[in-house]
Amino acid sequence: MIIPHTEIPADTLQTLLEEIVTRDGTDYGEQEQTTAQKVQQVMQQLERKEIFIIYSELHETCSLIRKESLSKGYK
Repeated sequence: MIIPHTEIPADTLQTLLEEIVTRDGTDYGEQEQTTAQKVQQVMQQLERKEIFIIYSELHETCSLIRKESLSKGYK
């Protein structure tokens, strides 16, 4: 299920994005960036609708998905 970032309270969204960008295996390229920089990049991508927040009811977790990776089932 897609969760519009605009419907998440600002403090909750900040905490969620911090948790997502600090997960193991998250790669932001060769140049090291702070958590704040990573969150800012993700927020910009959300605002440009390049990525979306999805919630998995099965796993009870939130993740990010790129626009081009969305299946027709996510509307």
